[in-house]
Amino acid sequence: MILRSLAVFGLAAVLAAPLSAQERPQRPGQGAEHEQRSGGPGVLSLLPSDAVSEHEIEAGGERLAYTATAGTLNLFDQSGERSAAIFYTAYVLKGQAAESRPVTFVVNGGPGAASAYLHLGLSGPRVIEFGADGRDGAHARLRDNPDTWLKFTDLVMIDPIGTGWSRAAKPDDAKNFYGVREDAQVLAKTIALYLARNGRTQSPKYLLGESYGGFRSLKVARALQQDQGLVVAGIVMVSPLIDGGLQFGSDRLALGAALQLPSLAAADLELRHAFSAEALAAAERFAMTDYLTTLAGPAPQGEAAKTFYARVAELTGLPLDVVTRARGFLGDVYAKHLRGREQKIVSPYDVTFTAPDAFPTSDHGNDDPILDGYTRALGGTFVGYARGELGFKTDMTYILLARDIAGHWDWGGGGRSPATAEPDLRELLALGPSFHVLIAHGYSDMVIPYYVSRYIIDHLPPLGGADRAQLKLYRGGHMMYFNPASRAALTADARTFYAAPTQ
Repeated sequence: MILRSLAVFGLAAVLAAPLSAQERPQRPGQGAEHEQRSGGPGVLSLLPSDAVSEHEIEAGGERLAYTATAGTLNLFDQSGERSAAIFYTAYVLKGQAAESRPVTFVVNGGPGAASAYLHLGLSGPRVIEFGADGRDGAHARLRDNPDTWLKFTDLVMIDPIGTGWSRAAKPDDAKNFYGVREDAQVLAKTIALYLARNGRTQSPKYLLGESYGGFRSLKVARALQQDQGLVVAGIVMVSPLIDGGLQFGSDRLALGAALQLPSLAAADLELRHAFSAEALAAAERFAMTDYLTTLAGPAPQGEAAKTFYARVAELTGLPLDVVTRARGFLGDVYAKHLRGREQKIVSPYDVTFTAPDAFPTSDHGNDDPILDGYTRALGGTFVGYARGELGFKTDMTYILLARDIAGHWDWGGGGRSPATAEPDLRELLALGPSFHVLIAHGYSDMVIPYYVSRYIIDHLPPLGGADRAQLKLYRGGHMMYFNPASRAALTADARTFYAAPTQ
């Protein structure tokens, strides 16, 4: 999933020898006896054989029969020793020609998030519901997904090392996978291995990534092309991080604050039941004109300051004194103060989502009500689903969200702020005449504000047509797909995207 603007966990050391993912040839004297002599497989011994099962669901008036495979793909180092195992879940629709049927590889972000978010929240054949009000993890249940992407593409959900049931053979070696370059290379090799094993190298290939998974998907697409000789037809990015320079620093940099403001305005419009395209467009114009230029210059004084801060408070719903004290930079204050008078905090993942403030007298809020709240039920729900419906049974702990991975992540020098995948997006569009991108955002997401992606798209050079990089907006936040109406709308847009690639 999932990368946070306040504390990134949303997923390195360079290996002495490069990793490869392949079927290791059996040599004389090897096999089970050899593994026992070399110390055994360790934690990987908890992983069972691949589980293959047949299913049928009713999805929006369509009857879908499909084969599900829950299993692992092995990684080996240059000495031939198994270094890690990647857990994946694949769904293949029956009765379709593999050569023409698209196959989509799905990754979340973090870095450190398993694919269960997009798997059970958006694209898979089964979808999670969080109780009657949509936000109670204690009453999470699965049902057939009427909006499953299996209608128009086969799906392969992949969990990077350290998430889900994907593990390094030796715990101390896990850090060798925690980096932008290493992660992209391993995932590209994993995808290549799946395609080769299943006879899908000729299928149209797509990637679906959320949050850091958007950044990751662009890097993986380049690695597939450069290292594996596989060209991706398109990418769908949900709430993607693309450029750290535009994403971070909104508490002190005028442009970052201006790109953030429309999401706060959208949330306030929603809360007042006044949302309209016209009202949001007015907020966007203010953000990129008067707001941007005022923050970029000396702090306003006197009546000019009162007028400016009053306008910002009116647009966002924040108290005037809070806006004035922050001098218009709102990145550090909105979560605690937007609904502070009601002793509630809001979630950066959806600014319309509130929860009681566990520490109302403190300047610091409690855990995030979405990420640390009801969505945590995805982990246990997936374990039950994998065991009961897919037949994949293991005693290994399923890691939905590994926050410690972010602290070990190698961003390629300089940290997360200068990290960018925008050049990769440009190269993919320039080198692939049919390559196209769909970027999906929720209006009220403050983790990755939608206007950051709009800014990136607006500043792309002409690369064969404006419709090759599309931005679609939906009601909701970072994980807008947990809203059934937004999930259905996003799925409809994705189906159109797959059916009509740009030439």
